[in-house]
Amino acid sequence: MAGSVGVIDYGGGNLRNVLNVLSHLGHEARLVTSPADLEEIDRLVFPGVGAFGDCVAELDRRGLRQPLLEWIAADLPYFGICLGYQVLFERSAESPGAAGLGVFGGEVVRFSEGSGLKIPHMGWNLVGPTDRSLAIWDGAPDPLYLYFVHSFHPVPTDGAIVASTTDYGGAFASSVSRGRLFACQFHPERSQEAGLRLMENFAADAAASASV
Repeated sequence: MAGSVGVIDYGGGNLRNVLNVLSHLGHEARLVTSPADLEEIDRLVFPGVGAFGDCVAELDRRGLRQPLLEWIAADLPYFGICLGYQVLFERSAESPGAAGLGVFGGEVVRFSEGSGLKIPHMGWNLVGPTDRSLAIWDGAPDPLYLYFVHSFHPVPTDGAIVASTTDYGGAFASSVSRGRLFACQFHPERSQEAGLRLMENFAADAAASASV
């Protein structure tokens, strides 16, 4: 159904919360469990709570890896959250030998145990957009605080895709953007009004693009 938002179901994740948020924002949302489901949507959200290796293995089992790569290559709207951000990269220290989608060069690494930081990084933290003119940041508070729960984070090879940085024992890429793809390490669905603004910006901008 044109105009609906698909939410990737890989057998884990924070699916119900994301579906509820999209419904609250007035968008019809449905789970994507097979390649055929992608034909019924025009926007895609990939939320994530779980392990990198288990996630990509389930994508492969459900035949979703190649359709996801084709979706992204076609510059169709994609919003990745936490694990849905990490799987875009080539590999993760969390799951040695597991191949990510490889959309971007780089590796997902763990925060250093010797840094004195509490791991996982959990709670509200400052997110610094690298380019406030991106549609995703429209109307977002400044300063912008969003909610994190993670022990791993991507290190992109190409710094040009970094859309925001956050400091936790040093700056890391808390989101990336390219075309109509946006993916982030923070959880907008858990970030109250600030996070809802980002999700609405994505859904509204993607819908406007689809209608042109």
